[in-house]
Amino acid sequence: MNTKPAYGGVLVPAITPVTSDLAPDRDAFVDHCKWLLSEGATGLAIFGTTSEANSFSGEERRALLDHLVDSGVPADVLMPGTGACSITESVELTRHALSRGVTRTLMLPPFYYKGVSDDGLFRFYSEVIQRVGDDRLNLYLYHIPPMSQVPLSLDLVERLINAFPKTVVGLKDSSGDWSNTKALIERFPGFQVFPGSEVFMLDALRIGGVGCITATGNVNIKGISALYRAWETDQADAMNETMVTVRKTIQAYPMVPALKFILSRFHRKESLATVRPPLVPLADDKGSALLADLEKLNFKL
Repeated sequence: MNTKPAYGGVLVPAITPVTSDLAPDRDAFVDHCKWLLSEGATGLAIFGTTSEANSFSGEERRALLDHLVDSGVPADVLMPGTGACSITESVELTRHALSRGVTRTLMLPPFYYKGVSDDGLFRFYSEVIQRVGDDRLNLYLYHIPPMSQVPLSLDLVERLINAFPKTVVGLKDSSGDWSNTKALIERFPGFQVFPGSEVFMLDALRIGGVGCITATGNVNIKGISALYRAWETDQADAMNETMVTVRKTIQAYPMVPALKFILSRFHRKESLATVRPPLVPLADDKGSALLADLEKLNFKL
């Protein structure tokens, strides 16, 4: 198992604002990231699924990371997604992050070819790690089979940990399957397992998980962070019930458009609702219904 200090908390895969011509809105991105940190986020897992990362080029992602760091967002709170279908692009994105002092990265498997073997996935990750060739790298695997259709088996995770114990230090489990998250935590003590939803955070913390990396942190970071801080108290179960209700209310709608819609209304900035194709914005009637559902919960940003 790795010997690097444990890392944990509530990380937010920050949404990526875009302009009317669908270009990344760099300043709005910085503003949102700084707001999340001021509201209690431990870190920012930028360029993940909620960030629409795979709708942006590698060049756009590198430029956004540069702008974040140059604008004063600390490198040590960032965990950018650096996964891609090609070894070359994964290496380039990871090296660039390290060049800006960012040592934690979250890496999807190569997701175009389906039905690939553990041997093939091991070769991919191994090649990326060796080509990057930097002992500072803390690599977190990104298991999200509902989207990637390329799962990371427990046996593959074990092989990677054993081969690169100082580099492969954790995993975001967005399988939505508690039994898988539980198995990871129990099988690999000391390995930093983040559920991909706050729904599982409390249960994970109670058996050795380290927090969560969650989309709805974009709008409910106060509530999620409050539970993270209080998970060992008598109030934890009641806090968890409230938090899970908010999550389930939001995820009844298309997640990324819903989050952007909520932020656009609460921050009174219409442009925040814009998404990059192939996603489409939340229709006004759906948005109104979502806000009404949240109002019934007395939800406030």
